[in-house]
Amino acid sequence: MTSPAVVLVGPPGAGKSTVGALLAERLGVRYRDTDADIVATAGKPIAEIFVDDGEPHFRELERQAVRAALDGHPGVLSLGGGAIMDDGTRKLLAGLPVVFLDVQLADAVKRVGLDAPRPLLAVNPRKQWRELMERRRPLYTEVARAVIDTGERTPEDVVEAVLDALELRQAQPADREEQA
Repeated sequence: MTSPAVVLVGPPGAGKSTVGALLAERLGVRYRDTDADIVATAGKPIAEIFVDDGEPHFRELERQAVRAALDGHPGVLSLGGGAIMDDGTRKLLAGLPVVFLDVQLADAVKRVGLDAPRPLLAVNPRKQWRELMERRRPLYTEVARAVIDTGERTPEDVVEAVLDALELRQAQPADREEQA
């Protein structure tokens, strides 16, 4: 089994996709997003899966996507915001370098707005987001080796914080020459 170098979890608007792509570039590995895997498998956007097939069907697709990615992706992996709700997924994450990208509502709104096609935030999005986080925050924290607050930070600053938290900094070429 090849496990990911870093797994990013967190709510909508935390920056998982943006930070994940930058982090993968910085580490010289591939980036993968389980939400993108689900869309590719289903052949339609997540919002349409919710409407056409229902949340239980989406969650099953999500479980399959997460398991496949955890078993064969050695790079940076971002999980959909609700993936940690599944007990089996949380067990699979045990011992892995999981980082919870935390964000407050005001920052999430600035980043993605609340009119984006997010099915669980469709009606009264601010209230839904708060309730969603009340349920999910303890689970994000449970699976995380590190928690990074992304508020008021640039994506590059968050990448630096992740590298520091997981002690993933690689020596720069000049540093390596000095050590030789």
